[in-house]
Amino acid sequence: MAAGMLAASMTLVSPGAAPLGVAPLAAQEAAPGVGAKAPVVTVNDLEGEPVDLGAFIGRKPVLIEFWASWCGSCHQLLPAIRAAHGRYGDRVEFLGINITVNDPPERVRRYLAEHAPPFRVLYDDQGASVRAFDVPATSYVVIIDRTGTIVYTGSGGSQRLEPALRRVVEH
Repeated sequence: MAAGMLAASMTLVSPGAAPLGVAPLAAQEAAPGVGAKAPVVTVNDLEGEPVDLGAFIGRKPVLIEFWASWCGSCHQLLPAIRAAHGRYGDRVEFLGINITVNDPPERVRRYLAEHAPPFRVLYDDQGASVRAFDVPATSYVVIIDRTGTIVYTGSGGSQRLEPALRRVVEH
């Protein structure tokens, strides 16, 4: 009986054609990777005020870490972020975009008070940057040169940020 109902609901279409009212499938846009222009979106800060990433991207080198207070890899990566900021913080904009999953603003504020990460904190409660950068996981880092081109992407707690940062500062 189920097979009969399925057969009754099927629509036959000529090969290569789409059913009426349905667009043919197109290739999915690729996530912005190394060599691509970084997407420029607006993300809220922790107070709910919009921050245009275009104020940084394409103007000076930028390091973005997509993070959460509960992320073990983010905790593991924090010393490398601190060291990188100590060395390049006067020439590179450091942004920490909280992905907001299971991370309410109060928890983020407590984390900031306790750990004082060395980046401007943004709170992506609308998911704009997470979607634009197609963020696969927390502790995802994107390094962008002064022209707005992505030169590095990586995730995990033990990333080698130094070579990419040196390259964006020297060029």
